[in-house]
Amino acid sequence: MDGSATAETVAHAISRRSALDLEDEAADSGAVISAVRSPSSWRGHPQAQTLETEPFINLVQQGGELALHSLGSADSYAPLEGVRVLDLTRVIAGPVATRSLAFFGADILRIDSPGMPELPWQYLDTGQGKRSALLDLGYKPDRDRLEQLLTDADVIVTGYRPNSLDQFGLSPVELHNRHPGLVIGRVSAWGQNGPWAERRGFDSIVQAASGIAQIHADATGRPGALPAQALDHSAGYLLAAGIMSALRRRHLDGHGWTVDISLARVAQELLAQPHSPPTEAGPYEIHTVNAETPEGTVTCVAPAISISGGPNRYRCIGRPWGADQPEWAEPRSTSSE
Repeated sequence: MDGSATAETVAHAISRRSALDLEDEAADSGAVISAVRSPSSWRGHPQAQTLETEPFINLVQQGGELALHSLGSADSYAPLEGVRVLDLTRVIAGPVATRSLAFFGADILRIDSPGMPELPWQYLDTGQGKRSALLDLGYKPDRDRLEQLLTDADVIVTGYRPNSLDQFGLSPVELHNRHPGLVIGRVSAWGQNGPWAERRGFDSIVQAASGIAQIHADATGRPGALPAQALDHSAGYLLAAGIMSALRRRHLDGHGWTVDISLARVAQELLAQPHSPPTEAGPYEIHTVNAETPEGTVTCVAPAISISGGPNRYRCIGRPWGADQPEWAEPRSTSSE
């Protein structure tokens, strides 16, 4: 089928195929669709069964020890002060995780390809407290620059499909071999293992596959959705918590860690909890903050997390996408604990 097909032609072609066949054929071609399943149907799927055998937040200790830098402490106003995080994530889940780390004081440097611009409003919604730089990892000088940044990084967070960054030497094994003590945080749609591990996916697709969309179907049976991208946001905060736990452990033993969470695993955890029948959404009370930027006033949701005696606002809001140099904000202190 060429690009000239009409919507009616496409709809007719789809109507002649089963949802499961379309799902598999789309995955084979790199497209993203999902059959709408019931929760019980999803529980019987091989991918769901693989996820059931894995921890909700998976923390794995890696070999090799690091002479630790002096980092923040639990008594610090910003407990992650001094922690350097390379952010290779996009859209919602991964950026929410790194935004949370930035809120607690980490130096977050987000790296994107110049050929994959983020939607401006989307970046503004999750870019608080971060700096943003552009590197083309297919260009050797830019790849070498990323490696220099990794040398002084404490954490790298990725939000791409499993194995998709291996071609750039960014697999966990290679990273830990070159940079002992590094904490690697990863968020994916379907998890790191199982028959669907390398499939593309995002929040709404996972809701459809896992049974959430069916639970929220309307009276006609038309699939519905949660009133927010709840899997993305939940996974982001949980990944940030896992990374902070890994940093605490590294502080004690010097070992690197890999932290994994998936949207599908979050969906299964939500479905396993007691829940009431869907009700009409809203109204919701939303707490926002405003910031004046060169592009005008930016309004965003206020921080959703807090600790006693800790930060109560983002350090910056509205910093433009791709506007910074690929370098750390401040020189690292040479003192150690």
